[in-house]
Amino acid sequence: MKQAIHKYLEYLRSVRNSSPHTILNYGKDLQQFAAYLSPPGESIPAVSKITHQIIREYVGHLHSQGLQKSSIARKLASLRSFFKHCVREGMLKENPARLVPTPKLPKRIPSVLSAEEMNGFLNQLAEPAKVSSGGRLTAPRAEAALAKRSSSEDEDLLLRRDRALLELLYAAGLRVSELTGLNLADMDRREKMLRVRGKGNKERIVPYGGKAQEALEAYWPVREQLLLQAGPGKRLRGPTQPEAIFLNYAGRRLTQRSVGRIVKKYVRLANVNWDLHPHSLRHAFATHLLADGADLRAIQELLGHRSLSTTQKYTHASIRQLMDIYDKAHPHA
Repeated sequence: MKQAIHKYLEYLRSVRNSSPHTILNYGKDLQQFAAYLSPPGESIPAVSKITHQIIREYVGHLHSQGLQKSSIARKLASLRSFFKHCVREGMLKENPARLVPTPKLPKRIPSVLSAEEMNGFLNQLAEPAKVSSGGRLTAPRAEAALAKRSSSEDEDLLLRRDRALLELLYAAGLRVSELTGLNLADMDRREKMLRVRGKGNKERIVPYGGKAQEALEAYWPVREQLLLQAGPGKRLRGPTQPEAIFLNYAGRRLTQRSVGRIVKKYVRLANVNWDLHPHSLRHAFATHLLADGADLRAIQELLGHRSLSTTQKYTHASIRQLMDIYDKAHPHA
């Protein structure tokens, strides 16, 4: 079975072109299943010996361990995919995990800010004053607060860079991994278009608007400064990455974790009680396009979704926003 798992992960890497994150998670799920099958002193049974009853028992074991239904569903999906590959490779005649039902999950509707809330949040970053806990900071004080450098982390980020990446996340509906993976060669500044590499390294072309263009134009001089100050003799963390669009203080590509911290920081500075994270801007992009009459197929293409059913969850979010407006505005609601 260990050999079969190794071949499957190699298949994901070389044939399916799955992301390293996906391969890592599938590997962990399958290793956990293999560990369950082989208590101390026992060897792992062959793939052909695995039945749907064994997998049912494993799911029961996960329940008894207090795992959430969503986690169990993901682990079961990993097993289904693995055994499907084994059938395709001739190791099995049928997929034993196919007969094991997935735990029923509650339908989750994305929590989305209204267009007015999102515009207000982003417009604050374009204004000369910034929000603080006690009111508004003047521009010099905001720049000074953002210009302080930490010796332990590259967490103190420049306002113009932060505004540019937040505008682009919303304007193009990008995943955070797609944003941090952007290179200068992927951007057509004249036509305001991006070449985006999504899941499975699939490419798509996405436009972005005037607001994002304006924010990016303000960011380019800052980007040059980041590269200059991280020049020879100052490279503490390896060489700079001048091909990347969004850089940290070391002149290297901004990480996904850093983008998450940026979003949380500005929510805190705006002093609003929102559970906002980078993917929230992607949710808002899709929901606001749908609300303004965009075709669902077009939104699917812009988001890079393989299946239309993945995109359809935004219809529920849009309906919920309409119901909220109705409840607030209708005299007999």
